[in-house]
Amino acid sequence: MAIYGVGAYYDRDVSNKFITENIIGVGWDSNSAPELQEYFKSLKVGDIIYIKSAFGRRDITVKGIGIIKDTIIRTSLDTNSLVSTGRNVVWLSKRKFVIQRPQEKNNVRSNTVYEEFHPLVQRAIISEISKTN
Repeated sequence: MAIYGVGAYYDRDVSNKFITENIIGVGWDSNSAPELQEYFKSLKVGDIIYIKSAFGRRDITVKGIGIIKDTIIRTSLDTNSLVSTGRNVVWLSKRKFVIQRPQEKNNVRSNTVYEEFHPLVQRAIISEISKTN
């Protein structure tokens, strides 16, 4: 199991659509972002994902936390073009909260998707999940 941060801004914030549709994914097509298509395909059942907003040097706003539900790869055909490649999610927390941006050398938080390795952020995500159980 791993923890991944995922952005949800496609010229507008689609976080609520992700939560309503129980999905996470990428909006760009395979010609524009083939590496992101493969990234979402590589997620495993039980991986933790969190919707994040963390532009520049701002704190991390978490908009939802879930787990990858199954091995099904969703496409634009079955998601009404919400995502070009995506995964089914069970949302464990839909609460919006802020994690103070940690002191770090390499900030990947403006990427569309990344594996979360910072221990402080991992603890905050796990702590939020613990509150829901």
